[in-house]
Amino acid sequence: MALSPNTSFLHLSSPKPKILSFPIKPTFRAKSFAPMASVGVSPALSISETFSLLKEKKKVAFIPYITAGDPDLSTTAKALKVLDACGSDIIELGIPYSDPLADGPVIQAAATRALARGTNFDAILAMLREAIPEISCPVALFTYYNPILKRGVEKFMSTIENVGVHGLVVPDVPLEETKLLRKEAAKHNIELVLLTTPTTPTERMKAIVEASEGFVYLVSSVGVTGARASVSLQVQSLLQDIKEATTKPVAVGFGISKPEQVEQVAGWGADGVIVGSAMVKILGEAKSAEEGLNELEIFTRSLKAAIP
Repeated sequence: MALSPNTSFLHLSSPKPKILSFPIKPTFRAKSFAPMASVGVSPALSISETFSLLKEKKKVAFIPYITAGDPDLSTTAKALKVLDACGSDIIELGIPYSDPLADGPVIQAAATRALARGTNFDAILAMLREAIPEISCPVALFTYYNPILKRGVEKFMSTIENVGVHGLVVPDVPLEETKLLRKEAAKHNIELVLLTTPTTPTERMKAIVEASEGFVYLVSSVGVTGARASVSLQVQSLLQDIKEATTKPVAVGFGISKPEQVEQVAGWGADGVIVGSAMVKILGEAKSAEEGLNELEIFTRSLKAAIP
């Protein structure tokens, strides 16, 4: 089942928004990063269980995203541990792909760098096999459909289950073509998260949230990923609409990059807040891996602290 860009339900043919860069000005200094000791960490809860626990505590999930292999897989493994140590509730890990339709310039550039350095799916799996047992929060993969199709849907799901992955986001598969993915994901205890957008018709949104597992991914704006100056006020009404249609948790992503935006979206009633491009930018543009990890820790703590 080959997909063309026209089949995407993210409306990725929309003009790309201007990506705004921003300086990171921490108000405090992070401790120098040291890798976590290789100790036995209890198995992470599933994504659904994580949200249920947070709901009991009246907490909002913080969900960072990074790209595997940028700047290298060794740094990715350390970054996963940093994100976990800073209180991330779920981590999204992007699988680099040569035609990332949903991603803006920052994540596209990260994927290009990772692929140029020879990052491939087998190497990512080997890294995850070592890293996941050392972190306490669930990991969800963000991947386009072709890498899944290449390996075979059943084999892909079985493989990621075996390394400890809990969730999966596939942005370029429309709802009508997710039946096989959902079937195999459920068989292998993988929660397949589906996305809805500001331009998704109401009835279609209801069908998407009914089929989504783990949580519902609300894309905050039309277009691609990337930091934006502000979050659309439409997100607040979209959240209300989705929550009238489902009791499943709703996490908002695309364009969120600052502590004040995290606080704003959490205040609107989101069950989770996803931050991606800003994280990727830090790791990809740092002068050294150590500098990138230190800055990632500072930034992550500032975002986590913004959640009520």
